[in-house]
Amino acid sequence: MNLEEYKGVYVFAQQVDNEISSIAFELLGKAKDLAKDLSTDVTAVLIGSGVKGLADQLAEYGADKVIVVDDPELKDYRTEPYAHALASVINNYKPEIMLVGATAIGRDLGPRVSARVATGLTADCTVLEIGDFPLQAVPGQEQLHNQLLMTRPAFGGNTIATIACPYNRPQMATVRAGVMQKIEPIKGAKANVEEFNPGFTPDNKYVEILDIVKSVAETVDIMDAKILVSGGRGVGSPENFKILEDLAEVLGGTVSCSRAVVDSGWKPKDLQVGQTGKTVRPNVYFAIGISGAIQHVAGMEESDIIIAINKDADAPIFDVADYGVVGDLNKIVPKLTEALKAEIAASK
Repeated sequence: MNLEEYKGVYVFAQQVDNEISSIAFELLGKAKDLAKDLSTDVTAVLIGSGVKGLADQLAEYGADKVIVVDDPELKDYRTEPYAHALASVINNYKPEIMLVGATAIGRDLGPRVSARVATGLTADCTVLEIGDFPLQAVPGQEQLHNQLLMTRPAFGGNTIATIACPYNRPQMATVRAGVMQKIEPIKGAKANVEEFNPGFTPDNKYVEILDIVKSVAETVDIMDAKILVSGGRGVGSPENFKILEDLAEVLGGTVSCSRAVVDSGWKPKDLQVGQTGKTVRPNVYFAIGISGAIQHVAGMEESDIIIAINKDADAPIFDVADYGVVGDLNKIVPKLTEALKAEIAASK
């Protein structure tokens, strides 16, 4: 493999029902940073049927070029045709870096594509940067420059690993939604579109979709919430979440929770924040009765303001909190709710 042939930072621009997923815009934001460090450009790969009209949206969020793979076989996501499409793009255009969202689609697609193009894949990255590998110079070993350093939680979140792929290309990573920042859209930007179709021959690996059933969410997506009131095992019981719901209602926020709460059956998985839940970035995050295990912190540490309430003064959550209150949440939270109600009433 001639590594010098591989140039550019590519992003798989996931779309569902001809609507680009937010994760694509987030990845383009990070791709711009990486491309700047490498003095290269950013390319979005848009795969689907009748999707060419979406290309300008990708240009608005930072794509210098959009490769469109458009074919009726790609109308709905299916592993085989999508893997063939993306692997063919990689083999033909030879990107140096390939980023994929760690969505249900991306987690299925990324590993299959990396195997087909004979490269590595680092999953669920939380940090991506350009640097040297090894990180520290080792006597007798060449230190390679301009490598993609991919950082992710490892061993159940008990440590952080930084991984490189120095001898194969592309360097591939999946990234969880909510971790990277979108750029401010460039209004009126027009995409430089290049159409590419490797050809599709259905075979026994092409599944047949008989029906698509869409569920209707009854709760707000916590990834979109500006204020989150999050509870952990320390809340004590599912019934006790009522005091968190009261606080959230006053603030116009949403209730979320830790993994321990979901494992106990108190709240649904959709409300879980953390490494095995969702990554959130609200303006204000209340961590109530949450100890602050690294798995949870990985999902909320980028919040603008973190307020922790815990009876344990040594709880790790206070290490990341901007404001902390040590005490009984059963006394503190209702008083806080009442005080906020009074303040809001007085301001009207």
